[in-house]
Amino acid sequence: MKRMTASLLLAMALATPAIAAEPAQAFPATPEEMARYMTDFTRNAEILKDPKKFVPFVAYATDPNLLFALSNQLLDPARWAEIAQSLMSPASYNAWIQLASDPNVSMRWLAASMDGNFFAALSQQLTDPNKLARWAMVPTDPRALELLMKALNPQAYLKWLLAPADPRVVQTALVPMNPALYPGWSATMMNPATYGQPWQGMATYPYAYPAAVPMLAPPPAAPKP
Repeated sequence: MKRMTASLLLAMALATPAIAAEPAQAFPATPEEMARYMTDFTRNAEILKDPKKFVPFVAYATDPNLLFALSNQLLDPARWAEIAQSLMSPASYNAWIQLASDPNVSMRWLAASMDGNFFAALSQQLTDPNKLARWAMVPTDPRALELLMKALNPQAYLKWLLAPADPRVVQTALVPMNPALYPGWSATMMNPATYGQPWQGMATYPYAYPAAVPMLAPPPAAPKP
């Protein structure tokens, strides 16, 4: 674990130093947290928005620890319900649409494509001999046997049979029936800020968006006495 932590710190230090720094955001610190981060569609687009986050993600994705963490979580039907719930959230649209609409994302990747340190950091993760050795030893890893036994455990199938009675699964099934869901999607899709920082100015009167939707325009100023 110490070796992996040191590798992650080195990868983050090497990745795209020429790109302007942004406010620090919490990044998964363990394989279990990364597995949840990857399957949360309201957040996982951040991995593709910033090369600085993509490099440590590759460090996790190329390590067998993530395979075990992700596989254990996906054996639980409630985890699939949480994934479906994140897909139905308007925040998932807000997270993913910026990959196509926000020019700042394209500029970050353009800068990374011209930065040798970015490719060096990726290459280090893909060619790390210690990591390759861990993959070669996966068949003999006790966690692999434990995962296999979980998949063969009758209680695992019983959990799937009882999934319709699980409150978390029921809650996910009720999400499409929530009347607030659809106005939330509409508001998210109509909000210029959803499509990235360069579009936020359109939300200021008298630009095109409020002018086209008069109810969003501010009321006229009261006449001076």
